[in-house]
Parts: sequence; structure tokens; C-alpha cells
Amino acid sequence: MLKTPKSLRLQIGIFGRTNVGKSTLINVLTNQYTAITSSHPGTTTDPVEKSMEMLPIGPVTLIDTAGIDDSGELGNERIEKTLQVISRCDIAVLVCDYRGWGKYELGLFEKLSSASVPVVALINKLDIKAISQKNYSKIKDYCPEPILASLDQNKDIVPVIKEQIVKNLPEDVMASQSIIGDLISSGDTVVMVTPIDKEAPKGRLILPQVQLLRDILDNDAKAIVVKVDQLESALNNLVTPPKLVVTDSQVFEEVSMIIPSHIPLTSFSILFARYKGDLGSFVSAVNVLSLLPYNAKILIAESCSHHPIEDDIARVKIPKWLKEKTGKDFSFDYVRGHDFPKDLSKYNLIIHCGGCMTNRREILSRIYRANSQNVAITNYGVIIAYCKGILERSIQVFKENM
Repeated sequence: MLKTPKSLRLQIGIFGRTNVGKSTLINVLTNQYTAITSSHPGTTTDPVEKSMEMLPIGPVTLIDTAGIDDSGELGNERIEKTLQVISRCDIAVLVCDYRGWGKYELGLFEKLSSASVPVVALINKLDIKAISQKNYSKIKDYCPEPILASLDQNKDIVPVIKEQIVKNLPEDVMASQSIIGDLISSGDTVVMVTPIDKEAPKGRLILPQVQLLRDILDNDAKAIVVKVDQLESALNNLVTPPKLVVTDSQVFEEVSMIIPSHIPLTSFSILFARYKGDLGSFVSAVNVLSLLPYNAKILIAESCSHHPIEDDIARVKIPKWLKEKTGKDFSFDYVRGHDFPKDLSKYNLIIHCGGCMTNRREILSRIYRANSQNVAITNYGVIIAYCKGILERSIQVFKENM
């Protein structure tokens, strides 16, 4: 369970004012002293994450956030970090105490609802003072089944909290998703072309390769994993052609010259564009490239936080390929991890990584933000296929679902 990638876990955000019991809730749910608790306001600063198994959901990540009513210059920065968590939450638990909901809770509820994040309300500290019927009814207007709790006193409340989380999850979150399952059948062969990435730790493949390999096996298909120089001989050894060839985007052009045109070909990044984001939107976005002026400003968003290496794909290869394709020099900005600008208006285009280190909700949130500000957004695999002149071939296998 602990090895399940964070991006494939259900993300549960814990929100509320300072000192209402958010960190206590994390400790109660995990049955561990995971988050520091104190009567002193502002104990939680940056978001704190804890992975656990929550039946019947499976692997989840609990995200403890700073109080939404924090104050001062540092407090405002903490609030900003708290609000950033909304974009990657699948569901939120909004914690208050006997005082009920005021402007902070209502503001949070509005932001969560705008982001289509379901909300479970939890009223804590009822061992200190009961909530008035008026305040309770006000919360019920927004969340029909608020949980009444005294987290410091009653650990038996955990099944009730878990039940409300499960009850409020959207169907599409509860349903299992497959990276490639709708494209292959039992017994099919998939060839994975996996050059050894310099950014991969020694002895390991990079995450998208591992996830796809597992998905192929989960769908009772066969996987053949080769490097580029082994590809041709591997194909010759097959009695039946593979159902699909999936390659690292960086060797797209080389692989496309080896794979016959009748065999479907795509990339890990394009598969993840569909799995985590909106492939149709990403493909449409490349149309803006021919219209971009010289020195247009492009934002490149990376989910992982590796240190840039020599010949880095985001800082070296993609800028080089874009210049070769368009004949223009563009200006590039970079963001990593969960950082993503609120104001995107200064950018002509956004190029997102495959997103293997983040969840679908966060990718979709970024697409929505870009679309709302009329900024085109695409991803690494799509942009590389476009630059290499093989975009149409690389998305042909998805045409019916785009």
C-alpha cells in the first residue's frame, strides 16, 4: 500500500479555521500521532500529507492544511498554500467547532464547490460546548449530514467519518480507471520502448513505464519491454504483430521509422494526457503554435521536482524542437510540483508534463484555469509528436474517443 504512487491515491483535504481540530482529525483517522496538535493557533503551517489505506476506498492521501483564518504576512502565505490544495482534492472534510460556520467556512465551501470538490462537514469540540440548533441548521443547508464529534474524546467516530467520505465520493472517482485497458484485449501484445532515462534512479524505470507495465498485465495482455536498438529484432521475433507500440516521446521520430504504418504507435506521455487530463484539448492547443509571435511566452509545468540535468527535456529538448519546427525563439518560464500561477494571462501557451506525479483532478483544474483565461494548454508528448511531424499517427488509436 505504501508503494502506491501518490498520484493514484484518493486525495482527501482537511480544511477549517485554526485550532478547530484538523490535525487531530488526521491523527484519529490514521491512528497515529501524524500531525502536531496544540491549543496554540497556527501550529500547522505548510500542508502536511499522510498516506494510508482506507477501506473500502483503498490507498488515500490525507492533506492537513493551515487555518483559513490565519493572520499576518506569514499567515497569508499559509492561507495561499491551503487554497492551492483545493485544486488537487477529490473530496474535502470541512472542520468547524461549536461556533458553527461563519464567513471563513462559507468562503471555503464556495471555493470547494466551484472546483466541484464534494464536502463533508464535521463539527468538533462538542465536549466543550454544544452547537446551537440555529448554527447546526445553517450547516445542514449546505451539507445535509454533518458529523457531530468530540475528536479528543471519541475515537469511535472514525467509521462514521469514513462512511460519509465514501457516501460523498463521485462515481467517477470510485470507479477504477485504466491507462490502456480500453485499447487492448486479453492476450494482446504491447511493445514498450523504454530508453533508460537519465533522471530515473539507478536500477529502476521511470514511473509512467512502471504504471503502464502493471496496467498491461492487469488487463491480461503481454508486455515486451525493449530499448530502441532492440526494437526491430523484437518485432521480427513476434509471430503476430503487436496491438500497440508505446514509446518514450524523446525517441518518437526514431521509433516511428522502425514501426510499420499499420501498427498503432503512441507515447507514454500521450497515454497519460488521456488518462490524467483531456487529450482532445491538448491536441487542439498545438494549433496556436503557428500563430505565436517571436519571443512568445510559454509556461512549462513539471509535476516532479527533479534537478534539471544535461539535455533536460523541459529546458533543452522541447525549446530546441520548438525552434526547429517554428523557426522562432520563445521565452520560457518553469513551475514544479503543485505550484501553478493563478494569473496565466501573460502566457501564449502552457506545456504540461505527462503528470505521472499528480492526480487527474489537479491536471483538470489546470486545464480549466487555462481555458478560463483563454490560454492554450498541451503536454510534452503531444508537443513532441507535433514537432516531429507524427502527431496524427500518434493519436490515431484514440480517434473514436476524442
